[in-house]
Amino acid sequence: MAGAKNRAQAAPLEGENLLKQAAASGFSTPFYLMDEARLRKNLELLQKVSQDTGCKILLAQKAFSLFACYPLLREYLAGTAASGLYEARLGAEEFGKETHVFSPAYRPEEFDQILSYADHVVFNSPAQVRAFAPAARAAGKATGLRINPECSTQEGHAIYDPCAPGSRLGTPRANFNPELLPLLDGLHFHTLCEQNADALETTVAAVEEKFGEFLPQMRWLNLGGGHHITRADYDVALLERILLRLRGTYGLQLYLEPGEAVVLNAGFLVSRVLEVVHNGMDIAILDTSAACHMPDVLEMPYRPPVQGSGQPGEKAHTYRLAGPTCLAGDVIGDYSFDQPLQKGDTVIFEDMALYTMVKNNTFNGMPLPSIAWRDPDGKLRLIKEFGYEDFKGRLS
Repeated sequence: MAGAKNRAQAAPLEGENLLKQAAASGFSTPFYLMDEARLRKNLELLQKVSQDTGCKILLAQKAFSLFACYPLLREYLAGTAASGLYEARLGAEEFGKETHVFSPAYRPEEFDQILSYADHVVFNSPAQVRAFAPAARAAGKATGLRINPECSTQEGHAIYDPCAPGSRLGTPRANFNPELLPLLDGLHFHTLCEQNADALETTVAAVEEKFGEFLPQMRWLNLGGGHHITRADYDVALLERILLRLRGTYGLQLYLEPGEAVVLNAGFLVSRVLEVVHNGMDIAILDTSAACHMPDVLEMPYRPPVQGSGQPGEKAHTYRLAGPTCLAGDVIGDYSFDQPLQKGDTVIFEDMALYTMVKNNTFNGMPLPSIAWRDPDGKLRLIKEFGYEDFKGRLS
């Protein structure tokens, strides 16, 4: 779940140099850019947490599924977490190692295929356990149940809170039947969104209060995602204390499945100004779209960081940055700059690896941004380019 309050800005890139390198490689803006050095920095911290605590850390593919990066991620992480058949297959085929899958409800016609890819299968309800766990167990798969500790620690939109009243995600204690225990190897909970370890500590206390009596009978416990471990102010020491205490108390194999923390501040979206118009304020129309290329800007909503910018009025020249689609609300936000924006200028959005490529779309026939990779020496390499056929092929 992409949010705003904790989006830290990364060190600057040289926009003009990026455009020259892109042009030399045969592509142009807009393009997503993954930075290997920043990605490795995140992975090294996650690996240290794993080594310090014995907790296995998985990539949540719902946030980031750029499988060209999987050989690198495989060096540091224990596997992948999937939300259904296609992500499970992608994780199994391209990442390897452990493949975990959770779905609020499995499709019977797909379940045999899921079992061919997954190592761990997590169910959302007692009914799903009864319907599918025997087949999973017969196939030698680990089985689990997602629980709902009914403990909301988030601020903001209920759309991103799995513990909001009326949530369909996870089994609350009132619906948990101990007769299910012979069909379960572990329990899973996921309640956080871009949060620090104090929120996890609160949640774990709620889990132990409501489900603690069952933990000694489990082999593993998955603490889900939403842990902003690689954020500068994240309390890694507290996270490790929580994990070590859980492991020592219950003898469990622990799992974390962050998405954002894996790629936080490691990706960019590089765009150009197409035109500047004026209607009560200056408006820069870009070749990238909030609606198409960074949908969480509108869905969350949030204001993404822009390199070299300030809040409206903070710097000399304020602009509304907007996309080129027909959607009136295709607006990224208001920003100020030291110098006036002109046609052809580069605008670089930061922290654009997570929930962008996995959510983008071709509304209005907008081309999808290319995807590029920058190695530690600063060299740019094109990973993927999209064209008309990618738009057309979705429709007929």
